[in-house]
Amino acid sequence: MNEGDRQALRGAPGGDPPSGAAPARPALSGTDPGRADRTGHPARAGRSGDSGRPGRTGTVLTGLAALAAAATAVVAGLSMAGGDRMGVVLPLAAVTGLLVAALAVTRFAAYVLLMLAVRSCVDLFKLSGPTAGRAGGGEATRAMDPSTLLAVLFLLAAGLWLAAQLRRNGRLRGSPLGLAMLLVGATCLISALGAGQRTASLLEALRILTVVVMFVVLEQLIPDTRAARRVLLACYASLVLALGYTVVMSLAGQPPSEVKGSFTRISGPFSQSTTFGRYLMFLVIFGFGIHRFLGRRSRVALTVLLTASLGFLLLTNTRSAILGAAIGLVVVAVLHRSRKMLVGLVVVAVAGVALLPAVGERFAQITQARSVGGGPTGNTLEWRVAYWTDIVTLANRNPVTGIGPNMTQRETAEAKKPHNDFLRAYVETGVLGLLAYLAMIVLILHTARQALRRAPPGSLDRGIAVGFAGCAVAFVAVSAASNVISNVVTLWYLFAFAAAASAVARTPAGAAPATGPGVPALAGRGGATST
Repeated sequence: MNEGDRQALRGAPGGDPPSGAAPARPALSGTDPGRADRTGHPARAGRSGDSGRPGRTGTVLTGLAALAAAATAVVAGLSMAGGDRMGVVLPLAAVTGLLVAALAVTRFAAYVLLMLAVRSCVDLFKLSGPTAGRAGGGEATRAMDPSTLLAVLFLLAAGLWLAAQLRRNGRLRGSPLGLAMLLVGATCLISALGAGQRTASLLEALRILTVVVMFVVLEQLIPDTRAARRVLLACYASLVLALGYTVVMSLAGQPPSEVKGSFTRISGPFSQSTTFGRYLMFLVIFGFGIHRFLGRRSRVALTVLLTASLGFLLLTNTRSAILGAAIGLVVVAVLHRSRKMLVGLVVVAVAGVALLPAVGERFAQITQARSVGGGPTGNTLEWRVAYWTDIVTLANRNPVTGIGPNMTQRETAEAKKPHNDFLRAYVETGVLGLLAYLAMIVLILHTARQALRRAPPGSLDRGIAVGFAGCAVAFVAVSAASNVISNVVTLWYLFAFAAAASAVARTPAGAAPATGPGVPALAGRGGATST
């Protein structure tokens, strides 16, 4: 037998065994013959994933997570016992921030949807007091609010993700509305740098910038209307959380509310009833827009949410939000050509005034005169016009870039925000900011019009277009007499709807709406039912 035959009988390394011979056994017990390390030797047992047990790294990370959770619980408990609210919230916010940051790095789309779903309840952990409509204060405390920390985290994560998308694709999906919003954010930052109280002004610019970046991000995440459905699910998941909290607290005998003058107004999970009212305004209008195009189960669920939302909207006693919702719903009814909906609106209005006399009393105050510095519930149109006359001259200091975001109430004896977003844009961000804001308003309405033209009849796309058109008209109307830009949390949802409508507007004319497997329940069944 020659040397080659002897090697064949022994089985050369890496070669096949001779015919009839038993397969060679691995040299080491517990190793995988199909795996080898870089030296060519079989991989050793005990590594993570081989035996189903976590490796050393996983054990260490688990231990550190448990230690961090225990330390957080101890610190929060001691702070709660001492009555230190900041000591309770900040450790919890730190741990939550780390978990959210990990999600943002690994699953950015899921992170954005989570932010939309939970943002309505973040203000429950707010450290600073309410600031909408009046002079702010305590910028250091406000900077440590969980909402501010989440805004910073979102801007960092979104910036990195957008940069990665730009590098990979060579370009970002955009629209004229997105460009106008970027100009609004840029003018706010420029104005804040020249403000008399730079910290307060930069904080406001930061809040507005989160809305701008959210819209830009959602335009990338919504290439078509199929993807838009996930965003809508997240938005209405936030409504479930907001209403659930309000209902539970009300049943417990501690309804979340605030007292303004002679009225007790429901504030929900927000720090002010005005914010809750405007949040409900947008969710209600858009919900009625898409309702008829949903599947049966989704329609039932949304009907419950909209009914509860209308009730709580009236209980917020926020005149601008109630009027804005009425205007938006009329737009939806007209575009849907629904007489039933118009009749229903009249019935709800009459029933609301009859069952909730405070609503009628609140609107009756419009005819009552109120002097500068008067009571908190007599904000009539006469007072607003007088206040607008006083603050318009503030822009004379710097007509190009303005006095800085969030600075009006710090420069007037009344110490109030402008109650007019058009005037606010001029006074606080100058002519440049006003032009950017007007461009944004025009393009919001243009996006709604384009979506209405492109949406196929009888599809959810049509519902998205109609719902956003109602929201857009309500936004413009309410902005003329309120501080809507101050309620940044409500703008997250308005511009989430805008991103969905933008996707509809990009749909080629005559294209069929997306259908097929994998479409969430919100997708609807293509048929229209009366609302």
